[in-house]
Amino acid sequence: MIRRLFRHAALLGALWLASCAPYESDDQWPDPSPAIWEVTSPSGEKGWLFGTVHALPSDMGWNTPLLDETFDRAGVLVVEIADLDASYGQRLIAELSTTPGQPPLPGRVDDEERPALLALMDDAGMDSEDFADIETWAAALTLSGATRVGDPRNGVDRTLLSVADSEDMEVIGLETYGVQLSLFDTLSEEAQSDLLNGVAQAHARQSEDGMLVAWVTGDAEAMGEQVNLSLAGSPELRRVLLVDRNRNWTLQIMRLVDAGRAPFVAVGAGHVAGEDSVVEMLQERGYETRRIQ
Repeated sequence: MIRRLFRHAALLGALWLASCAPYESDDQWPDPSPAIWEVTSPSGEKGWLFGTVHALPSDMGWNTPLLDETFDRAGVLVVEIADLDASYGQRLIAELSTTPGQPPLPGRVDDEERPALLALMDDAGMDSEDFADIETWAAALTLSGATRVGDPRNGVDRTLLSVADSEDMEVIGLETYGVQLSLFDTLSEEAQSDLLNGVAQAHARQSEDGMLVAWVTGDAEAMGEQVNLSLAGSPELRRVLLVDRNRNWTLQIMRLVDAGRAPFVAVGAGHVAGEDSVVEMLQERGYETRRIQ
């Protein structure tokens, strides 16, 4: 089922920073085996976790027979945001992030961090004037989007939502655009600067291909290491963007599993791998999590 619609989505066609080495694909990505976990409650009810990537190259295949089979067993699709209305998200970002009189963007990071940021801005075809009225967190997201390898139209979550719609499957969002963007908007200026520097440093390492390979081959350990590494320098970023959200999502997932809803939970791969992941938090609460792919 997903395979059929994935081909269609590719024809139509986030956030985690990584420090993996670049992958020289020669237009040939590895055979897919992205990680899937089966979740079992203390009373025996089932659910599944699948880490996603929100933007993918059009030539990357990621579906497998087991993913098809698992999705067919699910009763409800659970995603980060159920209604991926890009135009609404863009309007909301503009509304939240526009504050006249912002300092020049290069001055919003430390001196030693500036060369990587200037290189990122140059590769994105942007300069300080483009961010004169834009808060730092939104500048970081804008630059990340302008230089990413993949296309959001090829994102895993969009394909799964298309499948769910075709099958009249209920979809539940763990957050809304408003909630998600408010997390960035309320970060301290120091944390926003850390976010901007993180985007610049990841771009300097040309690391995105490496992270995509780790995801599509199911190397959860590598993904977890990179997520933890990328947030290690900013306790605030780690708490706000990872730990607190994972804790909130875990409670919602537990309720759905306990109610026998058989949820297929598809959230960013950085949330299901590594320390303080949703997988780890479910285990701490007495739920069995078994890697099935």
